[in-house]
Amino acid sequence: MQKEPITLKGAERLRLELHQLKSVDRPRIIESIATAREHGDLKENAEYHAAKEQQGFLEGRIQEIEGRLSHAQLIDISSLDPGDKVVFGAKVVLINEENGEQVTYQIVGDLEADISKGLLSINSPVARALIGKEVGEIATVNAPAGEIEYEIESVSYDD
Repeated sequence: MQKEPITLKGAERLRLELHQLKSVDRPRIIESIATAREHGDLKENAEYHAAKEQQGFLEGRIQEIEGRLSHAQLIDISSLDPGDKVVFGAKVVLINEENGEQVTYQIVGDLEADISKGLLSINSPVARALIGKEVGEIATVNAPAGEIEYEIESVSYDD
């Protein structure tokens, strides 16, 4: 299996989520199942079936995180010094050439990508257009709505 890049901060967030799932959520769901069992007939016990379903989702998420972390390539972005060039881990401030709107993204691995937090997957069209470019250059993104041009205003590598 191919190694997936992840920042140290992203790996720590996943480890914290894993800890939460195993030490807080799992015991709570086990307790819910035990309580629901005490109510009698399991065939028509909605609480029991709901708790078992939650347990299935929880165990699946635990397995997913453990598997992905075991195949992750940790990258310490504080040790990178690419100057003004955009590489993995870069926090990039962009200006939309068409409307002047400013956006900030950090380029991260698929494991930690969350667009609502400005964490952009290295495999996204925007990140692919940015990689290798420098401050002041224009990156052209082929989006479903057409081409979008962004000027790279700044690049930083603070975690």
